[in-house]
Amino acid sequence: MTLSADSFEPHRPRLLSIAYRMLGEWAGAEDVVQEAWLRWSRADAAEIRDPAAWLSTVTMRLALDALRAAKARRETYVGPWLPEPLLPDDIRLLGADAAADRVELASDLSLALMHVLERLSPEERAALILHDAFDFNHREIAGALDKSETAARKLVSRARERVKADRPRFHATTQQREDLLLRFATASAGMDAAELAKLFAPDAIAYTDGGGRVRAALNPIRGADKIARFVIGLARKFSALGPPKWRLSEINQRAAIVLAYEGEPASVLTLDGEGGLVTALYVLRNPDKVSRVVRALALN
Repeated sequence: MTLSADSFEPHRPRLLSIAYRMLGEWAGAEDVVQEAWLRWSRADAAEIRDPAAWLSTVTMRLALDALRAAKARRETYVGPWLPEPLLPDDIRLLGADAAADRVELASDLSLALMHVLERLSPEERAALILHDAFDFNHREIAGALDKSETAARKLVSRARERVKADRPRFHATTQQREDLLLRFATASAGMDAAELAKLFAPDAIAYTDGGGRVRAALNPIRGADKIARFVIGLARKFSALGPPKWRLSEINQRAAIVLAYEGEPASVLTLDGEGGLVTALYVLRNPDKVSRVVRALALN
């Protein structure tokens, strides 16, 4: 007996969540889940004892294959690669609308964490996501990844240590992030590099993802003064286009500013902070990644 769409749909949020955490791409996650549905529709119901576990394993294996292919493409990506942004409606669709200030992997979909996950190998990423976000035990992870239980345990441990080492240690509150973003917007609009630099910690870092499509830094920018000069340079370039349309919004469970100029791609900006200073700035400018956000916020 084959399985129906009605029996698949209750699992879709969980499967999308697995696929997005693996890929950092919304369209790619949807493609993975669609393929999982096709495999579900061809499967024999009598052979599936635990539908949730079966679908999660199939989705993870598909996402793992997709991530391996994506890794090859990202090696030639122009400039830093940042995940595709998610709006609050997307988060709710994933069933992951937990409080933004929780930092456990199970609830954290911030660009900061997703960016750190990019540094893991595909198998490390899969093992950590299954274990920490979806409560798979090591035996179940071993089955999903076709590894021994000992190997699965090592993958989880190694991945967790790498994330712990690379993840920002301090997290501003939602209100602090909003305040920093608004101060950032004011200083940028006033093209005041000195005032802008005061908002950043001395060792701050900025990642700008243009994907080779629009102007963006080809490498991470380190240091308050360098970041301020780069931002002011962009502001001057766009000043001839007139005032931007902008919206304070939420991206990947973090406060964000979305900017759109007439005839120019939008920018999505979000940040991490500590002690009233910006420690990391994430700027998405690749039109392929930000256009969906602009349409959703009616800024085009």
